[in-house]
Amino acid sequence: MTSTGRPTIVFLAEQASGGGSGLFTILLFGGFFVLIYFLMIRPQQKRRREVENMQSAMGVGDEIVTVGGLYGVVRGIEDDTVLLEIAPGVTAKYARAAIGKVSKKAAGDDEAAGEDEAPADPARDAD
Repeated sequence: MTSTGRPTIVFLAEQASGGGSGLFTILLFGGFFVLIYFLMIRPQQKRRREVENMQSAMGVGDEIVTVGGLYGVVRGIEDDTVLLEIAPGVTAKYARAAIGKVSKKAAGDDEAAGEDEAPADPARDAD
């Protein structure tokens, strides 16, 4: 028995359990923050990067949809603003950040992509 009247075995068990619970708590909180990072923060950063890339790749003639649901065609691009034609002869100025998605790229962009490919050579196909 100890001087407090408790058996020695119980006293040693109380001391051993007290030291390990602090480490377990720290590991538990650390694991929780890692889980939050991979489930919430990282996907949000990826989506934000994709939207920024889409907005910077937008060109004149592209059909777009704003975050408010307005459809239009890009007629001009400045630093932070985009000039949209929302009806024939009606244009409006919008913030670049208000562009939700590009629904159709301009026809000129498709032709430029096709120019990179080599034209078909009928003489080569005959061999």
